[in-house]
Amino acid sequence: MTHDHDLVLRPTEAQRAAALAPPPGRTGGDLVVETLCSLGANTVFGLPGQRALALFDAVGRSDLRFVGLRTENNAGFAADAYGRMTGEAVPLLLSAGPGALMALPALAEAAAASAPVVAICAQVPVAGLGGGRRGHLSELRDQSASFREVVKSVHSARTPSQIPSVIAEAWESALTAPPGPVYVEIPEDVLRDETVIPQVTGVDATPHELAPRPELTAVAAHWLENAARPVIIAGGGVIRSDAAGKLRLLAERVNAPVVTTYGGKGAFPWTHPLSLQSWLEDRHTTDFLEDADVLLVVGSGLGELSSNHHTFFPTGRVVQIEADLGKLESNHAALGIHADARLALQALLETVSEREDPTAPERVRLLLADIAARPADQDAAHERELLTSIRAALPPRSPSFWDMTALSYRAWSAFDPKHPNTMHSAQGAGGPGYAFPAALGAAVAEPGTPVLAVSGDGGAMYAIAELATAVQHALDVTWLLILEDGGTSTEPTRPDFAALAASFGVPATTTTPQSLRTALTQALKTPGPSLVLLPTPPT
Repeated sequence: MTHDHDLVLRPTEAQRAAALAPPPGRTGGDLVVETLCSLGANTVFGLPGQRALALFDAVGRSDLRFVGLRTENNAGFAADAYGRMTGEAVPLLLSAGPGALMALPALAEAAAASAPVVAICAQVPVAGLGGGRRGHLSELRDQSASFREVVKSVHSARTPSQIPSVIAEAWESALTAPPGPVYVEIPEDVLRDETVIPQVTGVDATPHELAPRPELTAVAAHWLENAARPVIIAGGGVIRSDAAGKLRLLAERVNAPVVTTYGGKGAFPWTHPLSLQSWLEDRHTTDFLEDADVLLVVGSGLGELSSNHHTFFPTGRVVQIEADLGKLESNHAALGIHADARLALQALLETVSEREDPTAPERVRLLLADIAARPADQDAAHERELLTSIRAALPPRSPSFWDMTALSYRAWSAFDPKHPNTMHSAQGAGGPGYAFPAALGAAVAEPGTPVLAVSGDGGAMYAIAELATAVQHALDVTWLLILEDGGTSTEPTRPDFAALAASFGVPATTTTPQSLRTALTQALKTPGPSLVLLPTPPT
C-alpha cells in the first residue's frame, strides 16, 4: 500500500549542503533569478528602473542573458516575439509606476497573440502599498489593477519566501493553453533586502493540458466525414500549438479546403491543392465559407479581421475548437470544443473516416482564379510587386515582422509565409511600432537566422531608438522602411533615416521598387543590423 508521505521528493546530499550553507549577501532579487533559472529561463528582456535595481543587480550576478531595450514598450514587443518564436515563457523585467505602465500596449498585443510573456514588475516598498499615498516615487494606488484587464493572470509576492511559488504559478499560467502574458508584482524592499532562504532549486511549473471531450470530437468527426462541402478555417491557435502537421493530415483525409486567418498564416501550405490561402477580406472567400455545410474553425474566435469585418454569416454547421473559453461561440453558434488545437486535431484524426471528394481541389482553383481576376487599382498592383520582391529576397525559414502599414494590410492576404510561425504583426492590439523591436526579439531567439522588419516612416519613429539595441547585441535584423511621399496633411516630419542609421554605425541603402529584391537580398546576407529605405512615388 502506498501512502502520501511515500511520494515526497527527498533532497539530494548536494541540495542539503546548499540549503544549510546558502551564499551570503543574497537578496529577494536573487530569489527571482534563481527561480527563473530553475524554470529553464536563459534570456530576459527589460529596462532597469530605480525600484527594480536589486532585481537587475541579481541578473548581473547570474548566467541569464539580459537584453535591455530603450523603452519598456519595445522591451515588451521583443519579449512577445521571443515567446512566439520559441513557445517558451519569457521574463520581462520592469520597474514600478511609469516603468511598468509603459509596457501595457505590448502586453495587450501579447495577450491578443497568446505570447507567454512573464512580466515581473517592481513596486514601492511594502509600507507604501494599499493606497495610503505615502508619496513614494512611482507610487500608484493599485498598480496591479492597471494590468488585470490586459494580462491573463495577476500574481504578487509580499515576502521573500513567497517569490519562488508566485513566479512558478505565473509561469505555469503563462504556458497553459491558451498561453498569454502574466503579471508578477514584487515590492522594492522585498527585492532589495537580504534573505537567508536557501538557493532555489527544483521548481516545477508544468502547464496543464487542455484536452477535448471525446463526445464532442465524435460528433465533429461524424459531421466532417458525412459533409458535402466541408471547409476549415485555421487560426493562430494552430501555430501556437504546433499543430500545422495535424491540420494538413485532417484536411487531406476529409478533402476539406483550408483558409488561414492572418494570425494563422503558414498553418497550411500556401500552394497545396486544398489551400484557399488567406484572402479573408475578399467577398469570394466569404461566399465560399458561407456555402460550407460543415465549417471547422480551429484556433480562431472569428473576430473582426477573420470574419471580413463581421460580414460573414455561416449557413451550415459550425465546429469551433478554441483554447480561450471567452472566444468559444462568442461570434457564432457552434459545436464548441474547449481544447488545445493540437490535442483536438489529434482526437479528430483518431476518429474521423476518410472522405472522398475529387471536386474539392477544382473548387479551390476556381475560387483563387476569381480572386486573381478581380480588378485591381494601381496601388494594389504596386503593393503586389513589392511583396513579390520581398518574398523572393527573404529566406524561406526567416521570420518577418510587419507594422501597421498599407503594405502590411496587403501582405495579410497576399504574402506566402512559406512556413508556420514565420510571419507576425501587431494585428491583435493594432499598436504601431511593433515590427522592429519584435524582430530584435526574434533575432535573439534564433541567432544566425536573418530577420526582416517592415515599417512605415511613422511607425518607425516609435522604435528608432532600438537601433542602439540592434548594434549593441549585433542582431541580424534588416529593417525595410517604406517612406511615404508626404502628400497628406497628416504626414509627420521625418528625419534623414540614412544619416540617423549611420550615426549608430548601421549601414543604410536607398532603393527603388525595381531594385528592392537585390537590395534586400544583400542586406539580409550582411551580418548585423541594416536599413533598406524605399521611398514611395508621389501620388
